[in-house]
Order: sequence, then structure tokens, then C-alpha cells
Amino acid sequence: MTDPASNRLERRSAQRFDVLLPLAVHFDGRMIPAFTQNLSGRGILFYAEAAIPDGAAVELVFAMPSEVTLGESMPVRCRGRVLRAAPMQPGQRSGIAVQLESYEYLPADELLPTSQVMRVSVPSPGEVPRPVSR
Repeated sequence: MTDPASNRLERRSAQRFDVLLPLAVHFDGRMIPAFTQNLSGRGILFYAEAAIPDGAAVELVFAMPSEVTLGESMPVRCRGRVLRAAPMQPGQRSGIAVQLESYEYLPADELLPTSQVMRVSVPSPGEVPRPVSR
């Protein structure tokens, strides 16, 4: 018997990278610390301890990894819109998918200080990343 999921057409046109990176999300005049689950040249999936509504404009600041740049890791500021956000459950983070509209490379000193960055554990397959206590 054929798995129905194997018959689905892949709609992504950009390669997706599974990377856990600290991320600063600027939304509604505040900065929300978050971390990525995966990213591509067109979109990003991240987890945050705040709800951001579908359609919201966000600005994301993080270090684009060398796997994506094919060179050195580079600080980047991206602007985009929330495509979908999983509702927050008590004690869990909200998973937020953003479609990127633009990005610019930044000087290295514009990244978040490490004291403001959320540390995460490396998850098992299928598990959501979680912060590590300091």
C-alpha cells in the first residue's frame, strides 16, 4: 500500500536547512528572544515564548550559518510576514512560520549580546527544541 504522504507534491522551491540558532524577533515595538528550527532563502520556522498573530510584520536578526551562505556565518536582518503560528499551550513555545520578504547583511556588532540569547538543547528527531537552564 502506498503512503499518501509520499504522493504529495513538494511545494518548497528553496532548500531548507535544519539549524538551531538564537534569533531576535522584533515585533510590536519589543524584542522577543527565539530560536530557529529550520530556514531557507524564502522562509524560517522558529519558536518563541510569545504569540505573534498570522499576517504580522516581523524583523528577525540572527547569524546566517555557513551552510546557507556557503562561506562564513554572517549577521543578517530579515523582514517578513507571519504565515502561521501554532497556538501557545501552557508551558510550551509558539511555533511561528515566517515568509521572508527582504534581508540585509549587518556588521558583526549588531547581533544580540550572548547574555540575551536563549540556549537550547539539541532535540531528538520529532522533538521540539527546548531551552537549557543556565
